[in-house]
Amino acid sequence: MARDTITHRLLSQAVEKPSTIAYQAKVNDRWQPTTWRVFVDQIRTAARDLIGLGFARGAKVAILGFNRPEWVILDHASMMAGGACAGIYTTCSADEVHYIVDHSEAHVVLVEDAGQLAKVLSRRSELPHLKHIVLMRGAAASPDALSWEDFLARAEGVTEQTLDARIDAIEDADLATLIYTSGTTGPPKGVMLSHENLAWTSRTLIAVGGKRDEEVSLSYLPLSHIAEQMATIHMPASVGSTVFFAESLEKIADNLKDCRPTVFFGVPRIWEKFHAVLAQKLGAVTGVKKRLVAWARKVCTEVNALRDRSQPIPRRLGVQYAIVHRLVIGKLKVALGFDRAAVLISGAAPIAPDVLQFFASLDLPIREIYGQSEDTGPTSYNLPGKTRLGSVGPPLPGIEVKIAQDGEILVRGPNVFLGYYKEPEATAESLKDGWLSSGDLGAFDHDGFLTITGRKKEIIITAGGKNIAPKNIEAAIKESPLVGEAVVIGDRRKFLTCLITIDDTVANLLVGNELRTAIQSQIDVVNKSLARVEQVKKFAILGKPFGIDTGELTPTLKIKRKVVAQLYAREIEAMYAEEA
Repeated sequence: MARDTITHRLLSQAVEKPSTIAYQAKVNDRWQPTTWRVFVDQIRTAARDLIGLGFARGAKVAILGFNRPEWVILDHASMMAGGACAGIYTTCSADEVHYIVDHSEAHVVLVEDAGQLAKVLSRRSELPHLKHIVLMRGAAASPDALSWEDFLARAEGVTEQTLDARIDAIEDADLATLIYTSGTTGPPKGVMLSHENLAWTSRTLIAVGGKRDEEVSLSYLPLSHIAEQMATIHMPASVGSTVFFAESLEKIADNLKDCRPTVFFGVPRIWEKFHAVLAQKLGAVTGVKKRLVAWARKVCTEVNALRDRSQPIPRRLGVQYAIVHRLVIGKLKVALGFDRAAVLISGAAPIAPDVLQFFASLDLPIREIYGQSEDTGPTSYNLPGKTRLGSVGPPLPGIEVKIAQDGEILVRGPNVFLGYYKEPEATAESLKDGWLSSGDLGAFDHDGFLTITGRKKEIIITAGGKNIAPKNIEAAIKESPLVGEAVVIGDRRKFLTCLITIDDTVANLLVGNELRTAIQSQIDVVNKSLARVEQVKKFAILGKPFGIDTGELTPTLKIKRKVVAQLYAREIEAMYAEEA
């Protein structure tokens, strides 16, 4: 029986799709394609290089850099050689880099450039397991690291038969990758995912999403995150699809037009930025065009609402849809680079329903997915024909999900992780009888759709002893296009308050009292739907947006609540200086 790990699927692509494009990357301002046959050869060479550098079965590599072919090549190579990879966010400090390289016991570290190399070298003497540092292509030469070309030359003394023996020795239960959590509450933990975890999850996502020929995606989110690894590494290896590597985060808009992806994954902040820009442009349309756009959005909203429920589209509506697509929507999709997009996904954090409704009105329905690193990415997923806005969809086939007595979401299935690397106590706390304690609070509706109601550790307990989940309140406040981030405060306090940042794309539209009035209006609307104890009584507008480099956000753009509370203690205390 044929083996079914990601490594074995990868090898099959060189046989089944040798001339199909595996990836494209910009070289000298031109997209350069690489076929699956060449890509697999590159990975096999890199795996032999690792073995030539003394990489034993079970050893680790660490990778520190933006999305590049070398990132994926070394990740695959580490699995192929019988080891595992630990990705590091490019925004990590030198101390955080040291922690992950040391904790993972990485034998080899691959870095993108001199800046990332400096982080590793700053405490090189304190990394006893690290034997070699390798630079990605194009990085300035350093006496402290191997160039990519020098690294590739180390394969000469290792035979293909030696590598094949390593591949044959791979077991489904072996560690395949380490995903280090972005650490909202402390040092990151190494989530251990097995070959079975990766193979089963990617196969299941492909089955529910529908396998299409000539699948194309854009790789731009951090590859140290399991969602991007699924999209860039494991699913393409499973189906033989094509990945474009974005030049940078700043060039995503241009790269989208170049690659025209068939599938695109974005965290809520990405979709919110698209939403703010598009809403502003569409809002500036006047006259006949304005009426045409309004009609087009109305038609697309009705069509996608029916599609979400697997209901037939009436003939008249179908004709209208064809007309608006030809006159308005099709041109808009081309301008965005989404004219071939069949699957648009949002995950990693809650997204406001009004953002989803906005894109549905442009015939760009976004499917919300929910999960975490500990279950290899997905738990539940809104699928075409089975979507409910405001929910995160039904559990994926083969995954069991139940709600504990305290409201916590518990998950069991082939996607649940092996545990936390070198942390048996944390593992025992999260894994009980095969059930993963997600840390999230949720509920099922009568049709089996899961809704996230909060995060267990983020529950606010007011001075009056009331338990309040802040996430949904914050998401409702963020439905205003003016609001960038909203952080509800109120633990051990008499009432709730909120810290607000202004979205940088609309920051200049309103200032002073007009801005405060607009924010207050949004909070008033939100408060009407809340119990009295859940209502936000006061708010403070902060002078700058939250950032990764300033400490308020994790690399995956999640709020670090403790950091926010510390940095803005003065603003918080000012809101509580007088009774509401």
